Amino acid sequence: MLRVKRLAVLGLFVFCVITGFIFWALPLSGAEARGATPPPPRAEAKLHTLSSGITSAVNITRSTDAQWLTHAAAQTGIPARALEAYVAAAGAANNSAPACGIGWNTVAAVGFVESGHGTHGGGGLTPTGQASRPIVGPSLNGDGFAAIPDTDAGALDGDAHWDHAVGPMQFIPSTWRLFGRDGNGDGKADPFNIDDAALTAASYLCAHGRDLTTAEGWTDAVYSYNQSDSYVGHVRDRATAYAAQAGPGG
Repeated sequence: MLRVKRLAVLGLFVFCVITGFIFWALPLSGAEARGATPPPPRAEAKLHTLSSGITSAVNITRSTDAQWLTHAAAQTGIPARALEAYVAAAGAANNSAPACGIGWNTVAAVGFVESGHGTHGGGGLTPTGQASRPIVGPSLNGDGFAAIPDTDAGALDGDAHWDHAVGPMQFIPSTWRLFGRDGNGDGKADPFNIDDAALTAASYLCAHGRDLTTAEGWTDAVYSYNQSDSYVGHVRDRATAYAAQAGPGG
């Protein structure tokens, strides 16, 4: 009887060791653990080639076709100035990281969820892409949100005690300090400018060698932007709708 018990204990021990080894050898990525879903279709814009010799801060050599831009903006409800920034941002991010494969519709979907394309609070975007009024999220003081003490002495959000997400793509000051990009070539990275904010968002989503054409890569990217499963689902639904509404690019 004692021998049987010893064999049973030994068998349980071996089972635990093997199970532990399997989980160690085959770790799940964050997206797999959450149940990654297929990424939205990658929307393309119709572009035209600029004259030679023209350069920009993000090395864009082609710009959005005006006729396509007008049509796509009307079909999607995205302000044309914002849509132009999303297309340029996706193009620049893919130029910098060709394996990323981000579509402008994913950048646009994040912009919609974060600030309604810069219209949050009744504002809008100027012709230069600047938010017409400050877009500042709620205080990150731990009351219903993460607690993030001030990191910029209130320079961007006007609060020297707690951080707030700012701009049309809603970056917290500490993240903007690390990732902020100059998308319009004026020599500074401004989170309240849609060109700068969209390029920063696209680059952030493409970071760490992510491939956004895969379920795991796309889900991990959007989840890193806002760690909420419902947020990921909302962005995916909106990005899918934008691709269908805009139709094929050129």
